[in-house]
Amino acid sequence: MEVAELKLMLPFLTEIELLKELLAFSKSKTIEKGEFLIKKGDYIKSLPIILNGSIKISRIDEEGHALFLYYLEKGKTCAMSITCCLSQSKSQIEAEVEEDVELIMIPLAKSEEWMGKYKSWRNFIISSYSNRLDEMLNALDDIAFHQLDERLINYLEKKSEVQGSKEIHITHIKIAQELNSSREAISRLLKRMEKSGDVKLGRNLIELK
Repeated sequence: MEVAELKLMLPFLTEIELLKELLAFSKSKTIEKGEFLIKKGDYIKSLPIILNGSIKISRIDEEGHALFLYYLEKGKTCAMSITCCLSQSKSQIEAEVEEDVELIMIPLAKSEEWMGKYKSWRNFIISSYSNRLDEMLNALDDIAFHQLDERLINYLEKKSEVQGSKEIHITHIKIAQELNSSREAISRLLKRMEKSGDVKLGRNLIELK
């Protein structure tokens, strides 16, 4: 990859010397849909930046239940990864590839060095913290203040947006796990949504109208 190509992919990183260092010190990685970049209990030693594709971030409790938090897409990094890197603690989240992903992995030492060296990198890290915090607060708001039907609609709309398609291939039990609900409750709500004309249901398929 050349500097000009990386600049097109990450236009918010404006210093040419920073882009040269990114190419020199980062490692490129490609991961297929359904695989994990991070699992609970992992130590995170490198900071990922997504170049293409999308990754789903979920919080995992002590019993192994997953709660969907947010998606990472092109040009984004994970604030939870930054926190784990800096504190050298085990990950409490899982990062599952939603759509085949291409990314670069940046060593922690370089990320820390660039914070004081490059303004655009510092702004990127700070804005990443802020944006991911907002998304996590929205996820908490969904749990605390919204009814399950609203949470389900929000979840499907986000998933459709990330995939770039109105057709969502997923099982009812998978949705239930990510929304911390039951399969029966999700199935009832989807049937109700189908009757009202909001969705069309198929085998492991939900089509938004």
